[in-house]
Amino acid sequence: MDIKDTSDMLMHDGDVLTSTEVTQFTHPSPGSQNYQHEIAVSKGVGRRSQSLSRNGAGLKGSGLKIQHCNDLLNPRLDRPRPAKYARLPYATAQTGLVYDVRMRFHVEPVPNEKDMHPEDPRRIHAIFEAFVHAGLAWTKTGSEDGPTKFHMGRIDARQATKEEVCLVHTVKHWDWVQTLSSKTAEELHGMLQHAGQPMDSVYLSPNTPFCAGLSAGGAIEACRAVMLGKVKNAFAVIRPPGHHAEREDVKGFCFYDNVSIATKACQREFGEKCRKVFILDWDVHHGNGIQQAHYDDPNVLYISLHVYLNGQFYPEGSFRDRRQAYGDHLHCGKGAAQGTNVNVPWKTHGVGDADYMYAFQQVVMPIATEFAPDLVIIAAGFDAAEGDVLGDCFVTPAGYAHMTHMLMSLAEGRLVACLEGGYNLDSIARSACAVARTMMGEPPDRLHNLKPSNKGVDVVKRVLRQQSKFWSCLYPKDISGHLAGLPHSERMHDIVRKWQATTLWDEYDMAPLFIHKEQLSKSFDNQVLATQVFPTTYVLLRTLADSRRPNYMAACPLLIILHDPPEVLASPDPRTGKLELHNTWLTDTVKTYVDWAVKHDFAVIDVNLPRHVTADDDDTEHEETDNVDYRTREATQLLTYLWDNYVEINESSHVILMGTNTGHGAIVNFIKANEERAQARVTRAVSYVEDVPFQSCKSATNEDLAKWYFYSSLVYISTLHNFWQSEYALKIKKRFGRVSRSAEASISDMLLEHKDEVTATLLRDTAAWRAQNLAQHVEPGNAELIRRPPIGNFALSPSKNIATNSISSPRPPAPGNDASQSGRQAKSPLIGSAPKEPSAPKFAPTPRNGASQNPAP
Repeated sequence: MDIKDTSDMLMHDGDVLTSTEVTQFTHPSPGSQNYQHEIAVSKGVGRRSQSLSRNGAGLKGSGLKIQHCNDLLNPRLDRPRPAKYARLPYATAQTGLVYDVRMRFHVEPVPNEKDMHPEDPRRIHAIFEAFVHAGLAWTKTGSEDGPTKFHMGRIDARQATKEEVCLVHTVKHWDWVQTLSSKTAEELHGMLQHAGQPMDSVYLSPNTPFCAGLSAGGAIEACRAVMLGKVKNAFAVIRPPGHHAEREDVKGFCFYDNVSIATKACQREFGEKCRKVFILDWDVHHGNGIQQAHYDDPNVLYISLHVYLNGQFYPEGSFRDRRQAYGDHLHCGKGAAQGTNVNVPWKTHGVGDADYMYAFQQVVMPIATEFAPDLVIIAAGFDAAEGDVLGDCFVTPAGYAHMTHMLMSLAEGRLVACLEGGYNLDSIARSACAVARTMMGEPPDRLHNLKPSNKGVDVVKRVLRQQSKFWSCLYPKDISGHLAGLPHSERMHDIVRKWQATTLWDEYDMAPLFIHKEQLSKSFDNQVLATQVFPTTYVLLRTLADSRRPNYMAACPLLIILHDPPEVLASPDPRTGKLELHNTWLTDTVKTYVDWAVKHDFAVIDVNLPRHVTADDDDTEHEETDNVDYRTREATQLLTYLWDNYVEINESSHVILMGTNTGHGAIVNFIKANEERAQARVTRAVSYVEDVPFQSCKSATNEDLAKWYFYSSLVYISTLHNFWQSEYALKIKKRFGRVSRSAEASISDMLLEHKDEVTATLLRDTAAWRAQNLAQHVEPGNAELIRRPPIGNFALSPSKNIATNSISSPRPPAPGNDASQSGRQAKSPLIGSAPKEPSAPKFAPTPRNGASQNPAP
C-alpha cells in the first residue's frame, strides 16, 4: 500500500480507497521505496520498544520523538497549543482530538456492500468529516489556510502496550488477539476464542490486533493529554469499541476495553492526581466490560444509562458464564466499592431527552458531585440517538450536548469522550458534533418537551432508592434497615385489604369466597369478596332452598370486578420521605361501582388483584411490583376458577365482567380460552387500561368472536397509553372491542369519568330483568325475609330470629362494639335486645326507560 501523504498520522482519509478497506496488511519487501514507512504502519508507530521514547505528553511536538523515521514525517500543524491567556487557562485552551484513519482497517474479511456490519469502518470517518465541515477540526486536504487556535488540537494515537492492556485483560486474552494477525480469512471464519463457545457478535480480521491496540492507545493518549494540561478536554474518535470486552472475552464488536485500560493507565501514571475516575456510559447497551473491570474498585465510579428490557436486551443473556441480570439496578459494587456501580436500566425502547435529563438531575450529577472525581471519561456510544436502528431511542444532539455540559462541571473540567457504539452514520456524526461543540465552549441548543415518561420516572426512582443506601446526597433513604428492628410491622396493602373487607362486610354484607386451589389460595387469600344475602328490595323468595343460597348464586345480575388495589396518594416529608397519615389519602373509586350495583340489586364479586403477595417471612425490604405478565396469568387463572366454581353453576340472569389494567388482560384471556361459555353467559365486558399492554380478542377458529366482543364490550384506554401512538389506533379493528380514548390518564380518574356511561349501559342491558322483578309485587306476610336490615332501619321480630340464625352466616361483633351500643345491636341477630317487627318495603313504579328508582330502605 503506497501512502504518499504523511501529514495525518502517516496517512489521511483521502488515501484510503475502497480497496484498502478490504485488503489485509502486506509484508513489504526490504527493497521497496516505502519500506520503513510501511513497517511503521503495519507494526504501529506508537510502540515504545520499536520507535518511540517518552518525554512528557503523548502529543505531537510535546515529548514523543521519532527515532528511526523522523525524516518521513512533517510537523503537525494542528497540534495542541498552550492556553492563550494564562489567567484563563481552561477557557483559552484547546479541545483535543484523537483520530487515526488506520483504525478503519479492522474490517470484515469478506465484506458485503448490501449487508454491511453495523460496526462499519466508516463510522469514525463520518464523525471526523462532520468535525471538519463544522469548522471544529482542520485537515490539510482541501484547505488553503492553516489551523487556528479555535480548531481542535490533534493528539497522536499509538499502540497500547501489552503491559497496559493487561491492566484489564488477561495475558491469555492478549495473546489470543495477537494471533489474529497471522490468520487467513478462511482460518478466521471458524476461529473460536473459547472451545465450544461461539463468537459473540464480533468479526475478525488480520488487522484487528493493530486496530484494537490503536483504539486503546488513542484512549490512553487522550486522557494523558488532559491530565498533563495540554488540552482542556478531548474527544477520542476511536474504533473498534471496547465497553463489552471482558477480562478474557471479546464480545459485542469489542476486543479491548479502551476506557478501562485508559482509566487504570492514568491511575498508575499520575497517582494521587488521578486517583478517582468517573466513567459515564450513555451507550444504549450496558457496558458489562467496564462494570466487571471496576466492580470492586472504590476509586472508580461507573454509571451506565442503558436499555435493559428486564434482562432481554444485549448484552444480557450472552455471557459465557451464564450470569443473569448483570445490568440491573441491584448491581451496586462489591465490598468497599458498594455504591460505585450505578445502573440506570430503562424498561423499554423509545427513551428520549426528557428521561435522560431526569436521570442526570436525580441520580447522575448528585452522585458524581459527591464522588468528586479527578477525571471524567464518557463511554460515548451514540446508539441511543434518533435514527439508530439498534437502540431505537430518541436522544437528540442537543440532549447529548446538555449531558456533556453538566459533566464538564466535574473534575475541574477534565473530560474525555471515547467513542463506543452508534451505527447510523448521520446520527453519530450530528450527535458527536454537538458534543464536540459543547466541549469547545459552545452552549448547548435548547431542549424541548422535558416531561419524563412514567416508566422513566419509575426506573430513576428505583435506582435512587437503591443507591440512597450508599450516598448521603440521595433522598429518601431506604427504610428496610429501620423496619427490620421494629416489631409488629405490616405492609400497608395487607392492612388496606383488611379494611376493605371490613367495610364491604359492614355496608354490603360481602364476605370472602373460599379459593380451594393451591396455586391461587395464597395469592388471593381474602382478596375475593362476594355479596352473601339478597338485597332488601329483592324479597320474593320462591323456595326455602332458594332462600338458603347466597346472593351471588341467585337469579339476578352478577357483576364481577377484577381491579387493582386502591390508590394511595401522599405528600411525603421532603427530607426523610416519611408518610404522615394526615397527609395520606386512600382513593377507592371501585367502591362506587359496588355501591351502585348493590343499590340496583346486582350481586357482586369483588376481586382485588394484588401487585405483590407478602411472604410469610417478609424481610421488610422494598419489593418491586410483580411482573405484569405474571399478574395477568394469575388473574386469568383466578377468573377461570371463579367461573367454574361459582358462575357456571349459578342462575345469574346476566354476567358482567369488569377489569382494570391486569383485570382487562384476564378478561380477554378468559374469553379467548372459553369462547362458547363466554358468548353464552357474558352480557357485557368493561375494561379500563392505563399502563399495561392492550390486548385484542381474536380467535383462530371462531371468526364471530371478534364481532361479538365488539358489540359486548366497553373499553376505555388512558389518553397517555402507547396504543394511541401505534398504527392500530389509526383504524381500530373490532377485535380490540368498542374502544374509547379517555380524556383521563389514571385508572381512578377514568373510573370516575366514565361511571355514568357504564352504569347507564348496564341498566339498559338488564332492563328486562328489572322490569319483571319490580312488577311482581308481593304482600309482606307472604315472603320470608332473611337479610339482616342495615343500621338505623328495622330489626327482625323475635319469632324470626331462630330462622334467620339457621340460614344466615353469623358475624361476630366488630372490635370495640358491645351489647351496650344500641346503634349496633340490630346489625347482627347474635347481639340483640327486643327487636321490632319489620315494615313492608316499598316499590317505586318502573319508569318508561326501564331505570330502577329504589327508595332508601
